[in-house]
Amino acid sequence: MFFFVIGTVHSVEAIILDPSPSQVEEAIARGEMLAQTRQPPVTLYAQFGNQEYAASPSPHGFLMTKLSGVAVMAGHYALRGERPSEQDLSRILSEEELQIVVTVFGDSPIFAQGSYLLMKQGDRLIKPTRIRADGRAESIGPIANHPVFRAKIVATFAYQSFSPEAKTIISVFPGVGGEVTFDLDFSLIP
Repeated sequence: MFFFVIGTVHSVEAIILDPSPSQVEEAIARGEMLAQTRQPPVTLYAQFGNQEYAASPSPHGFLMTKLSGVAVMAGHYALRGERPSEQDLSRILSEEELQIVVTVFGDSPIFAQGSYLLMKQGDRLIKPTRIRADGRAESIGPIANHPVFRAKIVATFAYQSFSPEAKTIISVFPGVGGEVTFDLDFSLIP
């Protein structure tokens, strides 16, 4: 048993490879605002798929872009009454890879071993520079009398290997077979 979903990201701007100082300040302000409302900073990542799966688990994930990374870090700092240092900001802004994290579900604790993830933009297939998957998935209990396990697949893609403004399909291939796809429009992701 493997679950399939198509998801879409909703946001307001394209993936920005070289954020301006004002864009960085806006990201910091988003993180600080989220901290004031006591919401988890991880909600600032560009999320896709069905994040709510109370009755039926659905694959989902998020993208870690430069600006979302700044916003999340600022949120964590703001929860402690602090602000990120220039060195912390520089570390995130100098990242050369986009990280994609996908959570998938299967019926075996080892279903994610050997999983793979690709991006497709038009006719181009883009391979990750690094990929890892949980070797042993976490049990989330039975659903409809079937065992269900949750695993994460994490892949990084060099920013220069893809268009930050293109419609993109993320395809996940669990080690036990099957495919999960997500349709995203990178032009809508900060």
